[in-house]
Amino acid sequence: MVGTGGPVASFSVWDYVVFAATILGAAGIGLFQAIRGRKETTSDEFLLGGRQMTAVPVAMSLTASFMSGITVIGTPAEAYRFGAAFWLFGFAYAIMSTVTAELFVPLFYRLGITSAYEYLEMRFSRPIRIIGTSMYIVQTALYTGLVIYAPALALNQITGLNLWGVLVATGAVCILYCTLGGLKAVIWTDVLQMVVMLAGFVAVIARGAVLQGGLTKVWEDAGEGGRLKAFDFDPDPRKRHSFWTIVIGGSIMWVSIYSINQSQVQRYISCKTLGHAKMSLYVNMVGLWVTVSLAMVTGLTMYSIYKTCDPLTNSDVTTSDQLLPYLVMDILAVYPGIPGLFVAAAYSGTLSTVSSSINALVAVTMEDFIIPLWENRTQKQVTWLNMGLSIFFGGLCIGMAGVASLMGGVLQAALSIFGMISGPLLGLYLLGMFFHTPNSISFWNDHRTNLPTNKPHNPSTLDHVRPLLADSWYSLSYLYFSALGAVVTIVSGLVISIATGGCKQEKLHPDLFVKKSDMFCFRGYNTSEASYTGEKEGIDNKAFTELQSEIISKDMTTKL
Repeated sequence: MVGTGGPVASFSVWDYVVFAATILGAAGIGLFQAIRGRKETTSDEFLLGGRQMTAVPVAMSLTASFMSGITVIGTPAEAYRFGAAFWLFGFAYAIMSTVTAELFVPLFYRLGITSAYEYLEMRFSRPIRIIGTSMYIVQTALYTGLVIYAPALALNQITGLNLWGVLVATGAVCILYCTLGGLKAVIWTDVLQMVVMLAGFVAVIARGAVLQGGLTKVWEDAGEGGRLKAFDFDPDPRKRHSFWTIVIGGSIMWVSIYSINQSQVQRYISCKTLGHAKMSLYVNMVGLWVTVSLAMVTGLTMYSIYKTCDPLTNSDVTTSDQLLPYLVMDILAVYPGIPGLFVAAAYSGTLSTVSSSINALVAVTMEDFIIPLWENRTQKQVTWLNMGLSIFFGGLCIGMAGVASLMGGVLQAALSIFGMISGPLLGLYLLGMFFHTPNSISFWNDHRTNLPTNKPHNPSTLDHVRPLLADSWYSLSYLYFSALGAVVTIVSGLVISIATGGCKQEKLHPDLFVKKSDMFCFRGYNTSEASYTGEKEGIDNKAFTELQSEIISKDMTTKL
């Protein structure tokens, strides 16, 4: 009987058919894009879709890359265990989308960059660009390995789906369409995967509502169980989730992810006009609202079904990540193929994240490491190298999934440390975008300033000796880590730059800074031309090319 606990069914033949059809569909899109664009084999076409993408597919791709398999499985579990507070991230998504669209997109678009870290060289120095790129590569490889492995393990333990077979198949499919189709294939495949993910949530909600007697009953059960208490205005920064930690800390955390993360930057700078680029972020905001809302309702539906028979308490599952797969096999196994749809939804999240990572890793490797050192190159050589790097990074991500299976909690601790880098890195970009005084010396001091935050726990330390700060700074909500890192970087960067002669450096080119005219402006600015259509605000194509080479060759300082 549904909702009473105990063993659940395993995958049926039809479930495998639906799952396989989804994977093959993703591969088919990659092949289609490869055949369609076989005459357009430039690096710009491969990495940025020829900078001719439109707002809606890019927006869906941005949303899909956010919805990893971990998120598909983990967000409903969050609602099941802790309630609807996670819904408040809707405010954070709105703030993140506005800040990214109005501050970062016009700047990156104007400079015509391919790698987000090109800006660090233009504004500061090449060593800082290399450091930023290196941190991104290591962080992304580790994270992608976990994204592949964690949902696969949870689904394997509940559905019986072969773990390593699916891991290798996932990696192989991503390698196929990333290698053959480039960014266009990634974006259009994300569109398909986004639809499949939403369909998976809808299937669970619909079946659960039927079993419980309607969504009204689900809502009543959630209210009686205290799962609808979302607005907690306690200002204590140590609370894991409150209105303030989510709206303030969560907003800054997501700004650091969307504004300077290559996986996201690469998508919106692929749009054919500035208006399309900005609009993609606002449409993405709506997509995030819809996706998170469906995930939360799925979690509340799960609570309504298991409110008197918790699978965790009954040891039917061992971790919270297994809750949703357990529910799916419990309530949907009577409909052959539907559990396969849900698993396809979870793996669509994985595919979108992995393909995004592969494409972004290829872009930063080419733009930040190889092309600056490889002058006598042909377009054919660059194309083959792009494809080779796609295969290499795809294999690396599969390998990191294997590392994740061996390291477990150690890897997650390492990912927490890497996650804390995003705050200081965001602070570095904001320093460069808004202030003229910061120089490259700031980075080294800011880096050292933030190191103590990342100090690992020493098992040999006497655990009964509790530090005085254990109930204050060490207990800070994880959502404030990025905010703290950004603020410390900005404040210390300004002080150190002034002390080291930042005020005396030559005047920097105005296109390296945020302009008032960028705000809430959707005029036609085409990345393929790298210039505004308006004479007053823009520079012509030749001047822009000279600007890029002049900035880099003269250590990022050029006289007006």
